[in-house]
Amino acid sequence: MKIAIGNDHAGPDYKLAIVKLLKDKGIEVVNHGTDAFDSVDYPDHAHKVAKDVDTNVVDFGILICGSANGVAMTANKYQNVRAGLCWTKEIVSLVRQHNNANVLCIPARFTAVQQALEMVETFLNTDFEGGRHQNRVSKIACS
Repeated sequence: MKIAIGNDHAGPDYKLAIVKLLKDKGIEVVNHGTDAFDSVDYPDHAHKVAKDVDTNVVDFGILICGSANGVAMTANKYQNVRAGLCWTKEIVSLVRQHNNANVLCIPARFTAVQQALEMVETFLNTDFEGGRHQNRVSKIACS
């Protein structure tokens, strides 16, 4: 499995913890985020992750910013991206099961690092249910 991760200045510590978790699981990580707390523009990092997911360079993406709204809005501009903004592992389960989300967006200013790690674990361990949800997911992208 290969995952792209990106973050702005609100999430370097989150990214480092998540990258460690992923690498410990043997998952290849493509780092498109900043390692510094100096202000950067979140779309610069979100576009890179979303493009990797959209073109199947990676299996999934993870984006981190203060509220996660900006990275989710940016990522969802891509035809094959379904980015879900999540703040609990229960919401993560639903965006995977019902929406087949392929990008997890984490709000660093509204979650703790441990909570983010639990959300990543849930994202990795939850499958899309398909069935009645597939018809709905098929209607998400613009033609």
